[in-house]
Amino acid sequence: MEIEVIISLIFFAFCAGVIDAAVGGGGLIQIPALMSAFPNMAPATLFGTNKLAAVVGTATSAVSFARKVRFEWKLLAVVAVCAAVSSFGGAASVSLIPKDILQPFILIMLIVMAVYTFMKKQFGQVHIAQPVTAKVLILAGIGSLAIGFYDGLFGPGTGSFFIFYFIRYLRVDFLHAAALAKIGNVMTNLAALTFFIPAGHVLFMVGGMMAAANMAGSICGVKLALKYGSGFIRILFLILVSILILRLAYQMFWI
Repeated sequence: MEIEVIISLIFFAFCAGVIDAAVGGGGLIQIPALMSAFPNMAPATLFGTNKLAAVVGTATSAVSFARKVRFEWKLLAVVAVCAAVSSFGGAASVSLIPKDILQPFILIMLIVMAVYTFMKKQFGQVHIAQPVTAKVLILAGIGSLAIGFYDGLFGPGTGSFFIFYFIRYLRVDFLHAAALAKIGNVMTNLAALTFFIPAGHVLFMVGGMMAAANMAGSICGVKLALKYGSGFIRILFLILVSILILRLAYQMFWI
């Protein structure tokens, strides 16, 4: 690779780490960067390389959040296991459900999320500490199964869906939701890699280089999220969801 390509991949991986640590969506930055650098590469290889870089950064931010945000370990375990199992299932089913069917549904869901979050100014601003009852664990499990399956099957906006669901149904704030979402994302990324690596769809040198940059970005992203809190994450969340909406709409109606 030329030095310019290496520098650009490192830069975009760092930026992806910063954004992904707070609200998810790092793939929106890393995947286009990889496509630009390797225009003739098979998409599966680009996705696998992106997952390798992303899982390191996501794990880093998850550990960073764990040091500052109090987790309920039963809840954490349910999210992790359900997300991993369903992501594996989603990846195995990737050829069964056409993306053309999924895209309109996902677009509508993102628009609803954006409007709901924008209209309800207090949404995700208050963390309500509640006991981890069977109901809470069931809700966490259902959401993690559904979103994990979606990540294995399709992917864009997984972090945003995790955050919205955890706020809406577990009654946490944006900061705690982002921390929980990191756990879910780590497990979905690991599950996806169990498919990509044996199939040879990972560029390890490129992925390793981007992983280091993504990890550095994740550390910065978590520091920003912890410093500025839920209000800051809410703004980033709305921006990212808006970008996702525009991207999917463009893919559906103009490509």
